[in-house]
Amino acid sequence: MIKKLREVPGYAFLGIWTVFSLFPLYFMLVSATNTSQDVLSSRLLPGGALFENFVKLFQAQDVLRAMGSSAAIALGTTVLALVICSIAGYGFEVYHSRGKDVLMAVLLLAMMIPFAATMIPLFQVFAKLGLVNSLFAVIVPAISTPLLILLFRQSSRAFPTEILEAARVDGLNELSIYARIYIPTMRATFAAAGVITFMTAWNNYLWPRVILIKNEVQTMPMLIVNLSAGYVTDYGVLMLAVLLASLPTVVVFLILQRQFANGITGAIK
Repeated sequence: MIKKLREVPGYAFLGIWTVFSLFPLYFMLVSATNTSQDVLSSRLLPGGALFENFVKLFQAQDVLRAMGSSAAIALGTTVLALVICSIAGYGFEVYHSRGKDVLMAVLLLAMMIPFAATMIPLFQVFAKLGLVNSLFAVIVPAISTPLLILLFRQSSRAFPTEILEAARVDGLNELSIYARIYIPTMRATFAAAGVITFMTAWNNYLWPRVILIKNEVQTMPMLIVNLSAGYVTDYGVLMLAVLLASLPTVVVFLILQRQFANGITGAIK
């Protein structure tokens, strides 16, 4: 009984923290069903303006096209980043050497360079290639990041070398070992890296805003900014757009949350 009483403050703290953490999500859901005036008055109960907000949103912006652009960027970036960064992390650890440690240190130092410092040269490169307003130009700069390479490298340290030696004795080449043994064994790390990459690519605003000039190829973050850029902002419509933009990342995280936790834990160990 005494032990249970000692646990009460901890559970109470977690409960209060959970309420504070979920409140923004609740307010977003409620605001999507209310009028702009109700949102400004901080109404905390659902309203009856959801259908009206839907009509206004789809009349004001091409939501389906923006969702398609964001989905193409997020999925393309995630798939390519997982392949490239996992191969790099695999190579850094399985074929370990002092020179690779120096190269990894250089990659980590590159994380300290702000994207704003490389954005203009990057834009000039894609402009000369004629890739402005191309989703490809949004995807390519994000398919190889030091963070994901480090994540796969750290996780690869737990990969048993005995399996590699046995596979090589059986005649498997390195590509077959990677595809048939490494990927299934490291699926938790792939899930964690996939969640991080998908959420980052979906929510990315700065680089798409620079390279995607035409509204026909705008993403959901750009659409949300456009809704709030006028003289009068309809906050009910704005919150509905935010809700629609948040759903894919929430769904992906909920589906892969257990693998995400295992992948992050394995990398830390």
